Amino acid sequence: MARNGLNSSSSPAQEFSKSKINSENIKKISALISYIKPYQTKYIIGTVFLLISSGGALLFPAIIQVMIDVATDKAPKYGLPNSINQIGYIAFAILFIQAFVSFFRIRLFVEVAEKALADIRRDTYFKMITLPMNFFANRRVGELNSRISADLSQVQDTLTTTLAEMVRQIILLVGGIGILIYVSGKLTFFLLCIFPVIVVAGVFFGKALRKISKNAQDKLAESNTIVEETLQGISNVKAFVNEAFEANRYEKSLQKVVKIALKGANYRGLFASFIVFCLFGAIMGVLWYGAVLVKEGSLNVADIVAYLLYSFFVGAAMGSFPELYANVQKAIGASERVLEILQEENEPISIKESENEIKEVLKGNLSFNNAIFNYPSRKDITVLNGVSFEAKAGDKIAIVGPSGAGKSTIASLILKFYNLIEGDILFDGKSIKDLALTDIRQQVAIVPQDVILFGGTIKENIAYGKLSATDDEIMEAARKANAHQFITGFPEAYETVVGERGVKLSGGQRQRIAIARALLKDPAILILDEATSSLDSESERLVQEALEILMKNRTSIIIAHRLSTIREADKIIVLDKGIIVESGNHQELSLIEDGLYKRLSSLQFEV
Repeated sequence: MARNGLNSSSSPAQEFSKSKINSENIKKISALISYIKPYQTKYIIGTVFLLISSGGALLFPAIIQVMIDVATDKAPKYGLPNSINQIGYIAFAILFIQAFVSFFRIRLFVEVAEKALADIRRDTYFKMITLPMNFFANRRVGELNSRISADLSQVQDTLTTTLAEMVRQIILLVGGIGILIYVSGKLTFFLLCIFPVIVVAGVFFGKALRKISKNAQDKLAESNTIVEETLQGISNVKAFVNEAFEANRYEKSLQKVVKIALKGANYRGLFASFIVFCLFGAIMGVLWYGAVLVKEGSLNVADIVAYLLYSFFVGAAMGSFPELYANVQKAIGASERVLEILQEENEPISIKESENEIKEVLKGNLSFNNAIFNYPSRKDITVLNGVSFEAKAGDKIAIVGPSGAGKSTIASLILKFYNLIEGDILFDGKSIKDLALTDIRQQVAIVPQDVILFGGTIKENIAYGKLSATDDEIMEAARKANAHQFITGFPEAYETVVGERGVKLSGGQRQRIAIARALLKDPAILILDEATSSLDSESERLVQEALEILMKNRTSIIIAHRLSTIREADKIIVLDKGIIVESGNHQELSLIEDGLYKRLSSLQFEV
């Protein structure tokens, strides 16, 4: 498991905390909001319902004001009837309308938000799995998983609740202030004196909250990464009795999350306390002054009651903004992290399966021409240095050499997981640069040393090589791979669930499932990356028999440590430190005195 740094100086948390709200970031965030566009009709209807619901709320203090006027034998205002009963009927009618539109407002906003978030998740996931391999070399699985789960959940909460609530509170705030001015300009002027102070405080606290919320999101992602890594390597954890170590490591990470969350709570608490004291203190002062005006006869009781209710509307609206603003800050932080993925340059693969079908059929001719390569994350280390070799259609080419010589890198380059620094790779005489990525990968199959199966059934794992395969085709591939017998030995046969990463199957069984999958794909070029190196003798025999069937009539690139498996190869290429030092068949290479192949083979079997 990776142990590189929860405290690394280049961690996303530190980089992210430096970003600020600016026009560029707002423009980027609008890309997420654009996902609402396909559902804009429902969103507009929901907004209209929101306006009606919020406007209806503003009517009730006025209705109560008129009720008091009528009850005290004063003329009603706002064109309402001079009857308490009729005014009561009107109030309940407004309540009914408000309840009706509130239901549909919530229903429409949630529907729009859920569908938009599903689209964002789909695109983020597709973007993620079509990013080049170098992207994954520099990131951890838990961190990426957190982007789709935790970060987008934060965006979801904002779209479904926070934005609508902000619009509602703005309507109540603006409408309430307007009515307050209408009722009494003197009182309202005094009340609004506190507003600039609140705005300035909101900007100050908002920046601090945004920084803290970003750090909290990143620390949470780091803690999720620990869980992901531990569960993926649970056998190692148990084998080394490191359960306590992992629990403590996770607890330390959680403590960092708690520490940041508490710091954010302090800021939010201070802001809320500031709002309560300034705002409601101002309201109390206004009401105090209002009571004086009532006593002087400048206002009547109905006016002061209405003013009191509208003051609470305005106070509640302004008091809700700190929490709403904090939620928006969290969503902005989460959005930026998701957009980092969406704006990465991905591989040219379409989300439509029909557009990824083979357009140019490969015969199987393959050649490396002066290939020079280093991994983007390790540019100072040349992995391949001027590698050139040719494999004609149907050839068996073995690649051997000590660990770190560059053998598996050749497999990655054939699959175009990475691009060469210099040189070229040719398929049927055509440059890899001029071929569609999907044409290459659709016609190249790999059987790796460490086979990773998906957590579904055996049938689903074999069919992964050809999604349209029939049951008969799947069983035929399994027979050729020496897998049918052990599969039918399970009670559920082909419907047997293999478990996470195929944990319920042995290494040899997983290897034969991978061979069946490759057979079903029927590739022009086959890569065997040390496919039998970790198997026992019996499993190796069964797998080797299956591989012989798999390699028949197709170009095979065999990467091997066990040299006994490659004696019959048409050509053996010996790599050392990224350079081809020897080339020939087994007999030829065995005659080279002091040759690397002879030295390697002498360690494994008698020549």
